[in-house]
Amino acid sequence: MKVAFISGTSMMNSALFTDWGQGAAVETTWGRVSYRKRGGHVIINRHGEGAQKPPHAINHRANIRALADLGFTDVVSVNSVGSLRLNLPPGTLVSCADYVCLQDGPATFFDDELRGGSPGIANNLIPMLTEKLAPEFVVHTGKIYVQMRGPRFETRAEVRILREWGDVVGMTAAHEADLCAETGLRYNSLAIVDNYANGLEGAAGIDFERFKELVRENQARVDRLFTRLLEILG
Repeated sequence: MKVAFISGTSMMNSALFTDWGQGAAVETTWGRVSYRKRGGHVIINRHGEGAQKPPHAINHRANIRALADLGFTDVVSVNSVGSLRLNLPPGTLVSCADYVCLQDGPATFFDDELRGGSPGIANNLIPMLTEKLAPEFVVHTGKIYVQMRGPRFETRAEVRILREWGDVVGMTAAHEADLCAETGLRYNSLAIVDNYANGLEGAAGIDFERFKELVRENQARVDRLFTRLLEILG
């Protein structure tokens, strides 16, 4: 099955991709995008290769346009998220079916036109992936993703509000889903909970050093997840 993957830094830190072709790139109207390829799959690091961009500076339009130009129709995105629910602890795997993105205007391909895609997450592959990943991985489906701008984490007061809106919080997936809808790509959401949101029920505060530590702790689980995804979709 021909599938494109969008990943974050933890994926690109994985040894799983050392034998994937490196150095390939595609030029788009929105900029140059590097990718790695093996067989019918490509993977891009949403933050870019080399000097990686923080979440609020990611060139989402170039990333999604590149996947469309490479001929893909199905996209599996793996995102790092913070949990807004005590029953979704770090290490949990979720799939989001909808999202809220109010703080930062959505990225769009239609800056100069009065039009836009019908927003949403296709998740056309998620039922099959959920079935085949079990019992090793339990995917908590149908969750709501709340996108905040970043690069800072949310305040405790913001988290109290966000808990009324969704289940997990992140800084990237809503823009990706919007652009995939505009381009006709089918976006599939998988997300690893790396931390509890700031101050959740007395949880310790979060900063980037602690966040990086939590991501490292989840690396083996992420590697295993991606191994299984490649087996299933190979």
